[in-house]
This record gives sequence, C-alpha cells and structure tokens, in this order.
Amino acid sequence: MNGAKTAIEWLASAAPDPEACRREWERNPLGVTLLPAGSAWDVLILPGELGYTTLDVLTRFLGRPGPVLVDFGDARMGFLVPPGTAARWLGTGIRTAGSGTWIVVPHPGRSSPGGVRWLVPPDGSGTLTDPALLELAMHEAAAGPAAGNDR
Repeated sequence: MNGAKTAIEWLASAAPDPEACRREWERNPLGVTLLPAGSAWDVLILPGELGYTTLDVLTRFLGRPGPVLVDFGDARMGFLVPPGTAARWLGTGIRTAGSGTWIVVPHPGRSSPGGVRWLVPPDGSGTLTDPALLELAMHEAAAGPAAGNDR
C-alpha cells in the first residue's frame, strides 16, 4: 500500500463510518472532512508563529514528528498527539481538541490551496508527537536563540 493510501486508512479509522469519511474526501471540493478527536489522537493547537518555531525545534531533534496541520493563513498549527493529552494539558495559550470535539482534516494525498493542509502528513503508521517532547520544543521555541548564538 502506498503512503497516502495507508494514511487515508489510518485517518478514516477514527471516523464513526470510515467508508463515509473516504467518500467525503473524494466528493468535497476542498478535500476535507470532519473527524472526531479523542480516540486515535488529540490535537494541541499552537499559534502559528510559535507552531512553526516549535516544528523547527522538533524536526532538529526527531527528524520527523507526528502529523501536523496548519489552518487558513497559517494562524494556527495543530500537532497530533496521543489520546488523552488534551484532558491533561495545562499550557497557557494552547488550545486543545480531545474527546467530544471534531477537527477539519484534509485528504493526506492532495493539497488544498488556501485551506487546512498538512505540514507533516500522516504516514499511516499511527506515529504521533510525544506531548512531553512537544512541550520541551515549545519552551525552546518560546525562549528564542540563546544569547550570543548567531545561527
């Protein structure tokens, strides 16, 4: 199975009706569908500027974090994390989507100009970003470059 097809299957498995989810992706001209958070993943939603810097930090340490979404105009970035994270998250200024919430999810194999899109698409393996590592990366990103460090 190719990567996009595997990712589609993994994402659709979170839907109450996976087949309806796949049909919605194919029929919706924006290539998006709504999926429930809280069973296969939660989402931590960071302001865009902090999100991009955090993603840079994570990528330096991990190579490839779990799936990451970005919304219209890059105002907010959503990191997919293990289920249950949203209920325990205490970070100020970070929104969460967990059990009882739904998120807009783009088709992993197509791009939607100007809409919600994947910065790091799911690979279908179920890999998610570790929330402890995400928190550390956010702290580093918020602190900015160390004094005297001219990267």
